[in-house]
Amino acid sequence: MESVLAFVIGVAIIFVGLVLSIGLHEIGHLVPAKLFGVRVTQYMIGFGPTIWSRRRGETEYGLKAVPLGGYIAMIGMFPPGKGEQATEGSTGFFRTLVQDARESSRESITPGDEHRAFYRLPVWKRIIVMFGGPFMNLLLAIVLFGVLLMGFGIAQPSTTIGSVSECVLPATSERQTCETGDPAAPGAEAGIQPGDTLLAVAGTPIDSWTESTAIIRERPGQPIPVVVERDGEEVELQVTPMLSERYVTDELGRVVEGEDGEPATIEVGFVGIGPASETVRQPAGAVLPMVGENVQAVAGIIVNLPQRMTDVANAAFGPEERDPNGPISVVGVGRLAGEISSLDEVPIASRAAGLVGILASLNVALFVFNLIPLLPLDGGHIAGAIWEAIRRGWAKLRNRPDPGPVDLAKLMPLTFAMVIVLGGMSVLLIYADLVKPVSIL
Repeated sequence: MESVLAFVIGVAIIFVGLVLSIGLHEIGHLVPAKLFGVRVTQYMIGFGPTIWSRRRGETEYGLKAVPLGGYIAMIGMFPPGKGEQATEGSTGFFRTLVQDARESSRESITPGDEHRAFYRLPVWKRIIVMFGGPFMNLLLAIVLFGVLLMGFGIAQPSTTIGSVSECVLPATSERQTCETGDPAAPGAEAGIQPGDTLLAVAGTPIDSWTESTAIIRERPGQPIPVVVERDGEEVELQVTPMLSERYVTDELGRVVEGEDGEPATIEVGFVGIGPASETVRQPAGAVLPMVGENVQAVAGIIVNLPQRMTDVANAAFGPEERDPNGPISVVGVGRLAGEISSLDEVPIASRAAGLVGILASLNVALFVFNLIPLLPLDGGHIAGAIWEAIRRGWAKLRNRPDPGPVDLAKLMPLTFAMVIVLGGMSVLLIYADLVKPVSIL
């Protein structure tokens, strides 16, 4: 029963954190829009029927039934078409979409507020308004990663021995257990035990696990002295590393991928010992690199999204396993949060750190995803504003008339298609997270 309650609490925390992230995203749009004089008629968290709202000045603030998104309504989002009038005789579904967008934009402008229309803002102000939302998510991610790294700390290898292998198997071996005939691991033969703390390897004092690994890897077949602390006493041992195929890892012990996308391997000295991890608080300088790594990871998923979604579909409707680093829906995120929260054997501080990490990663995802240069995303409006600046600058250089604002209403058919695609992806991800979820258990 306690595990179920903890699971629900974890899901609730992520749900509230997601709603707050969405709300702050919209505030990132709202504040600069009002500062620049644009009339904002609505600030809403969620979609669907309104369940609560209150008007403050000229803006209605409220919550809607499905709190998985949000928006602010600014008057005059689209400029009027050049010499084009919406008529009842117009035909064609896509042409109707364009006309409806222009008509809705025109009707939102009340008499006397024509100068407060969004499309009348200078390009740089429109970019600030539309970038304000994603930028707010970026700031939230920085704050949350700061709390995670500087407050809780992250697990990293210590100089204490956490495991000692009985035998040596190549890194790419399909087996994970020792069998008769497998060569014995040099560490076990030398008498190294779990719980020992490395003090020196080959006469070099050891301050980090990577230091010991570097020395061992460079000395295959060479006997080297190893000094460990065991039960408060120094014990000197001698070990001869064996040449073995191992994965290439970075400074945090993560496996590095080669150019072909597969884990990279190398032939190095190996003794068969693994580090125990310890939680270490990081300096402030580690926060932005961590955010940058997450931005790069999310961007990589988006660039390869067609293949990623194909993999999700194959897993959902076939025997393949889900990629734990692939895209997941809010259902999958909630499930992971619940699992982390219900890990009884894990300290509360570690569980809290896990939830903070999820919220930080969610805000990175919101930042990157909203900058995709396609409508209806913020990046689509930013791209349109940049294109307008380029057109006007080019016309000015050539002493030609100002071409005027870019008519983004013409892109409504593409926007409609994007909404369908995004909706279909959401449905697929939710289904996959129900029938074959990504799990940490």
